[in-house]
Amino acid sequence: MSATIIDGKAHAARLRERIAVQAAAFAGAAGRAAGLAVVLVGEDPASAVYVRSKGKATIAAGMESFEHRLPADTDQAALIALVDRLNADPAVDGILVQLPLPAHLDADAILTRIDSDKDVDGFHPVNVGRLMLGLPGLVPCTPYGCLLLLQDVLGDLTGLDAVVVGRSNIVGKPMAALLTAASATVTIAHSRTRDLAAVVRRADIVVAAVGRAQMIPGDWIKPGATVIDVGINRTDAGLVGDVDFASAVEVAGAITPVPGGVGPMTIACLLRNTVVAAARREGVPLDMSAL
Repeated sequence: MSATIIDGKAHAARLRERIAVQAAAFAGAAGRAAGLAVVLVGEDPASAVYVRSKGKATIAAGMESFEHRLPADTDQAALIALVDRLNADPAVDGILVQLPLPAHLDADAILTRIDSDKDVDGFHPVNVGRLMLGLPGLVPCTPYGCLLLLQDVLGDLTGLDAVVVGRSNIVGKPMAALLTAASATVTIAHSRTRDLAAVVRRADIVVAAVGRAQMIPGDWIKPGATVIDVGINRTDAGLVGDVDFASAVEVAGAITPVPGGVGPMTIACLLRNTVVAAARREGVPLDMSAL
């Protein structure tokens, strides 16, 4: 029997509806809309698409969208100066610098320059530390979206065996922290894991975030497991994930497609972080159970 297909678009649409309600409540209390500033350096086509979609989604949720498009030869000092201006701008509650940056720019220096209270990507060391310590903070959007999908499918994750394939700072490590906080038993696996197939095969939950097209075949999946595929790999056959969907769908209990799975949740969680950041900055209470 084939797995249940987890419809990320539908989940994201419902989350965005709840975010719009909270954004309206914030605007009513604060006398202004929450504001998200997105910075794009250069003309990377995929990044440009993401920035456009983020801007549209921000406006649709009842928030202000501020786009800053800079030429590819922008230097470090100019980009830092822009970040500093956005940090100081009271109308801006969230700042997102679209990655990847051109090679001559130091992404780590830029990301740590962002005010941690406006760091809606959740990449600032302060927010990373808060996540690891279980304190309130801004959580990376993609892992948080994955967690919401898992909780919707499985409910309580307590005691479930979860394997995260990939150890990036953007997805793998924060995903493991979120699953640990949800009381799952978590293994972080990667390219140097011994007998990776056996490690994945024991998992009730598999989060694939390694960035290699169709690396995980169906015979690595435990029958009935829930599979969250974060990978977006461009191939001659089109976009594919890190999991071989065709074989995994015959074994898993539930699985996200690529595209249409995790991606829409990432943008929805960016909007979620923006309204949360705005509310914290202004001292406006929100219904966090809706987010």
